[in-house]
Amino acid sequence: MQAYSENRGARAARFALAILLCTAAPALAQEYSTQQEDTEVVLAPDAFSPYAGRDFPQLPLWGDSHLHTMVSVDAGTMTRLSQEDAFRFARGEEVTTTHGLRAQLSRPLDWLVVSDHAEMYGLMPQLLAGDAQVLSTEQGRAWYEALTSGDPQLAFDTAMEIVASLSDDEPPIDNPRAIKHAWEAYTALADRYNEPGIFSAIIGYEYTTEGANNLHRNVLFRDGSIRANQTRPFSQYDSKNPEDLWAYLAEYEERTGAEVLAIPHNGNLSNGRMFSMNAYDGSALTEEIASLRARFEPLYEATQIKGDGEAHPFLSPEDEFADFDSWDAANLNGTEVKTPDMLAGEYAREALKRGLKIESELGVNPFKFGMVGATDSHTGMATAQEDNFFGKHSGVEPEPHRWEHVVIEAPDPELTIYGWKQAAGGLGAVWARENTRAAIFDAMMRRETYATTGSRMMVRFFGGYNFTEEDTLSRLPAHAGYRKGVPMGGELAAAPEGRAPNFLVAALKDPLSGNLDRIQIVKGWLDAEGELHESVYDVVWSGDREPDAEGRLPDVGNTVDVANAIWSNSIGASELIGVWTDPDFDPALKAFYYARVIEIPTPRWTAYEAKRFNVTMPAEVPMTTTERAYTSPIWYDPD
Repeated sequence: MQAYSENRGARAARFALAILLCTAAPALAQEYSTQQEDTEVVLAPDAFSPYAGRDFPQLPLWGDSHLHTMVSVDAGTMTRLSQEDAFRFARGEEVTTTHGLRAQLSRPLDWLVVSDHAEMYGLMPQLLAGDAQVLSTEQGRAWYEALTSGDPQLAFDTAMEIVASLSDDEPPIDNPRAIKHAWEAYTALADRYNEPGIFSAIIGYEYTTEGANNLHRNVLFRDGSIRANQTRPFSQYDSKNPEDLWAYLAEYEERTGAEVLAIPHNGNLSNGRMFSMNAYDGSALTEEIASLRARFEPLYEATQIKGDGEAHPFLSPEDEFADFDSWDAANLNGTEVKTPDMLAGEYAREALKRGLKIESELGVNPFKFGMVGATDSHTGMATAQEDNFFGKHSGVEPEPHRWEHVVIEAPDPELTIYGWKQAAGGLGAVWARENTRAAIFDAMMRRETYATTGSRMMVRFFGGYNFTEEDTLSRLPAHAGYRKGVPMGGELAAAPEGRAPNFLVAALKDPLSGNLDRIQIVKGWLDAEGELHESVYDVVWSGDREPDAEGRLPDVGNTVDVANAIWSNSIGASELIGVWTDPDFDPALKAFYYARVIEIPTPRWTAYEAKRFNVTMPAEVPMTTTERAYTSPIWYDPD
């Protein structure tokens, strides 16, 4: 492991040389020769450009797989932004928020899933518009009259009653025709905003179940409206059991020839249920159930507004970066206090380890997932950047006191969640060959994705057995990565005799965010006795720091001026790249590896808010953050 400490001039010269020596396409490597006498280079007739003929993904495509608009029953009680507004905003257009603020992204997204709740899909716009199908029901008529009565308190109480009905076993308004109408209007809109090569409007919805325990899933379709309209959103009113959702999706695929996947929410509010070692009903997990989950859930939402779900300090006490935006007091509505034994069923790293254990017993790994980030915003706007954060819902848009707004009012005041606890995240990066629905979906299925907490850093991660330091010299590390190994989300077969896996990892900073502190590789494995373990390795870092006697890397420093919500990129590195070989490898043991990239400290959204509104927040409110990325793992399987 070596620190990245070259000066700019030396680095530029090195990379210029690397381009000449190292970036020709692998297939052409034997088609030229060098004559030492006059250094003449003889190339194949079409073999000059190192960028021609690449058949691998070349840029990450940025998007949000979890966004709500007024079509969702809960969001619709507060926001007035439509599904069309959401697509316009994601494509880079300016919109006006529910409370009249102008809003726009710093950079457009490449793709978006408007994942409105399946439960009573489309009800709020239909209610407010006086839709005849909805008003034909007794409950619909009563709610419409209350919402349009002109009595603000009655309208508010009715809105809260509508939201509370999501916890009922039966829908208070059972109107399949209205749901079908709203669904088909959405799929047609998505088709209209889908522009291959420019922007992918991916059709999807959220299956919301176990409300307070947050076992929700976002369902994504590979195809357009023609196939998506052959089904309808599966909701908790159909079944609260996610296993029934997978069975429903399997039937849909078989019947239509379509393809679909589901992405579980971050599990940090599930009180141990998201990654349970048992079936939904508490019985023993079966191979059939594990196989269904593995088939339909290739990704996991590792970070979002309601906290980060990668790791927890209780589970990873040796990991200095594990305690990040932790929501770990209770479940979603604060009714069930969280106990330490629940945490193992909530976080990505522990789930990946549990997956190895289950695979050793059933032969199937139900938790073999890649990573994505998302917002779970209920404003109709996918805003994940710290200086442009519009919050969880439109009930409290940016204003001087939203940091102290009560997000979750728990029966125990100690468990109440305030506005400042929200995280301004996250985003999903997909290494797809082109910006189309199909290419993005296929990349998700092969798990060639990574999550960030909102920053748009570029990250590559490859595993193999033959990477060398020379592979770090190229401006095109993917040439070596795809030729010699497998990308993030891939699998390594049994190691050659006497060899250990090694990994090529590279990161390039987001030009609008902080420099890079370090790249780490997280390893988890199952030992011969069936015990689970993990280690975090610093692989490459900025500056001339050296690990201490205990192997810990000194802190990178902090340049944030909190009062002015600014920072200096005078520390850290603009890019990091390295090759790392597992020093503790046992070829007989199953393992996984993923990369974590850490930025230097930058102002948190609360610091921007304090500056803009000239407010002073208590010491408990964090004013800085360290944005980060989590790649999908690479698994090693000796079998």
